[in-house]
Amino acid sequence: MTIFVSTDWLAGELGKPDLVILDASLFLPGTPRDPQAEFAEAHIPGAAFMGLPSLNDPDDPTPGMLPPDAMMTQRMQALGVNADSRIIVYDNSPTHSAARGWWMMRVYGLGASAAILDGGLPKWRAEGRPVESGIATPAPGNAVARLDRTQVRTKADLRANLDSGQAQVIDARGAGRFTGEEAEPRPGMASGHIPGSRNLPSSALFLPDNRMKQGDALRQAFVDAGADLYRPIITSCGSGVTAAILLAGLETLGKQDVSLYDGSWSEWGFDPATPKATGPA
Repeated sequence: MTIFVSTDWLAGELGKPDLVILDASLFLPGTPRDPQAEFAEAHIPGAAFMGLPSLNDPDDPTPGMLPPDAMMTQRMQALGVNADSRIIVYDNSPTHSAARGWWMMRVYGLGASAAILDGGLPKWRAEGRPVESGIATPAPGNAVARLDRTQVRTKADLRANLDSGQAQVIDARGAGRFTGEEAEPRPGMASGHIPGSRNLPSSALFLPDNRMKQGDALRQAFVDAGADLYRPIITSCGSGVTAAILLAGLETLGKQDVSLYDGSWSEWGFDPATPKATGPA
C-alpha cells in the first residue's frame, strides 16, 4: 500500500477521471492564516478543499474529534469522492495536516487507494508546477463513510493502557509542550504529557524540502525518541492531527500495530481527573 506519492507522479495523473485531489490544510489555533482563502488563491489544478478545520463532531466538546458517519459521507460526496476514487491528500501547512486527512480516509473506509502528496503544495510550487485559483463545485460522488473504531483509541483506552503498559504512546507535539515548559495554544488546558509516553516532534520526520524521511533516517528518528518498534504503538499529539504523521511514518516502515488517540492532549489535558506528567520522558 502506497502512503506517499511524488509530485512527479501526481503531475502525470492530473485530469484522470478517477483521481480526487483534496487540500487538507489546517493551522494551529491562533495562527493568522485562513486555509480556505489560501486555497481559493492557489491550489493544485482540479483539487477540492477538504475543509479539515470544520470536519469534526459538532456535539463533542473536545476540539477536532472525528465526525459522525453521516457528516463525513455528506462532505466526501460534496467533494466528488466516489467508492472507487483514487484520493490524493495534500496541504500547505507547517503542521503537515494532510496526514490527518489521509488517516480519516482510511478509518472511514474511503482510503483503500488514498495517499499523501510528499512535499505538499510547497514542493509542488517550488518546482514551478501549475496552480489554479477559485473554488470549483465537483460533480457529487457516491462514497459512503463508515468509521472503523478499531483503528481509533479513546481516553478510556489510554487510561487502561497506563495500567497494562501494552502499547507505547508516542506524542508528536513539540518538546516544550510535551515537557510542560510551553503553554498549550488552547486556553485553560493543562501542560505536560500522558505519563509514560515518549516524545517525537512530528517536524523531526521531514526533510528541508517538506518530504518525509524514508528508510534508515526515518527509523532512526523513532529509535532516537525511545520508540520500541516491537511493541504496539499509540500516537498522540494536541488534537489528533500531527499524531497521524507519526502513524504514517510508522506504517511506511512496515509497522501495522499502530493506532491513534483521537482526543489526544485536547481531551486528556482538559480533564482534571487524568494523570499528567511534566519534564522529559
